[in-house]
Amino acid sequence: MSIYKISWNCAILYFKSFIAYFLLSLKNTSNLLNLNQMNAAIDDKLKKILLQVARLAIEEEFAGRKLIDRDALVARYPQLAEKRAVFVTLNKERGAGGYELRGCIGSIIPVRPLIDDVIHNAKAAAFQDPRFPPLTPEELPHVRIEISILTIPQKVEYTDTEHLRSIIRPGIDGVILRLGARQATFLPQVWEQLPDFDLFFAHLCQKAGLPANCLVYHPEIYVYQVEKFEEDE
Repeated sequence: MSIYKISWNCAILYFKSFIAYFLLSLKNTSNLLNLNQMNAAIDDKLKKILLQVARLAIEEEFAGRKLIDRDALVARYPQLAEKRAVFVTLNKERGAGGYELRGCIGSIIPVRPLIDDVIHNAKAAAFQDPRFPPLTPEELPHVRIEISILTIPQKVEYTDTEHLRSIIRPGIDGVILRLGARQATFLPQVWEQLPDFDLFFAHLCQKAGLPANCLVYHPEIYVYQVEKFEEDE
């Protein structure tokens, strides 16, 4: 099976080759970003608001007018103005009560305020995921929205594959793999489908356009965690 057909494959925005320089700047420039804020947990009330914002962002495109009072929300909930990296996933109802992927777009590094990243990536997941046609108004009531908020990626220092195996935490760590100009990431949710370390990294290597055994070339590895939440049924 091609990994590009598997439901957990998400498209990534703002994941460029300068990620290492971005991370270096975090270490060297204390005023650039507040790491504690960027890794802070989101409370249940704000989770519900973000899910509502994501759905309204999609509805705006159908309505042809603004439905989100962004400034009022930021004034009431200042955490929405903090820079965070977000993935938005759309899962559509299918037979027997299951769901299938209908779009997934995200940012791997924080480039804009939380509310703006949710709005942007919700619209992108609905209308710009190259694997799917644009979402239709008829489909939206049958779509469940999921949001993943990422922590700052941290580079992993390792000597060989066995050492890396001892460091990576299946089910917890999202992984970024980079070798030269090739790069890819899997969210932590991917471990649910690929719980085996070797299979996980073989698919991740292939997603980056590299051989399945690319770990032998000692690619750069970064890990991050996510706070995931979704709409109720």
